[in-house]
Amino acid sequence: MKNSNSRRDFLKKSAALATLLMAAQKGVLGTIANASTSKSAIENNSLNFFEENVKTSEDGKFLLPILPYSFDALEPHIDKLTMEIHYSKHHQAYVTNLNKALETIDPSILGGIPTFDNIFDKVAKLPPAVRNNAGGHYNHSLFWILMLSNTDKHPTGKLADAINDTYGTFDEFKKQFSDLSMKRFGSGWAWLVVNKGKLVMGSTANQDNPLMNLDSVEIKGTPVLALDLWEHAYYLKNQNRRAEYIASWWNVVNWEVAESLFLSAK
Repeated sequence: MKNSNSRRDFLKKSAALATLLMAAQKGVLGTIANASTSKSAIENNSLNFFEENVKTSEDGKFLLPILPYSFDALEPHIDKLTMEIHYSKHHQAYVTNLNKALETIDPSILGGIPTFDNIFDKVAKLPPAVRNNAGGHYNHSLFWILMLSNTDKHPTGKLADAINDTYGTFDEFKKQFSDLSMKRFGSGWAWLVVNKGKLVMGSTANQDNPLMNLDSVEIKGTPVLALDLWEHAYYLKNQNRRAEYIASWWNVVNWEVAESLFLSAK
């Protein structure tokens, strides 16, 4: 019980759960026309966002969140076609398949209506389809809000201080994060998280993430940055050149959202 409560508190304190999905289809942000509108909307509606909008529709189904910018907003760094397919095909598939997978299990296992909180806490006892698709839904939802056009190219504030304290310089942090992203074999994600008040970076395989209660997930903590390393995130523009994609991604990191995640996780 203590472990379950601590994980619940951990998730609720995380701004990833406050700013995670932008909006469910009926969510608070409405239709967002561009990145600057998204930035303001996320900041103004972050409080209680997870509890009110992330979870599900009225019939308990997970929903694809609204993308907080147009498909071409991140060009030339992330191309329009990749964004469109990544969001409307790949992410939608995770949502659709998660809902299907949840129909195969006893709802009482998750305490009724499923949430990321109880799915990730009990993930070891759930079918692989729930683990994979819940991870895919959560990870992508976080990934979208951690990118923005015309963003600052480096962090500021307390996150910048923590990065400098932990890694020496921002350039050294970028180098280490890029290196671990390159070393992830096959599909997966790279993460910067807060664990017991300290910044830690690492990677996970497939659609696993640092919130999952699994021994096989080596990095634990509240996400501050998330980088999709699946080839579907970059192959249309960069083909097999992951290093090129990673270098481009640094140009669109939304450091204000990352700062919010960091401050809420401390």
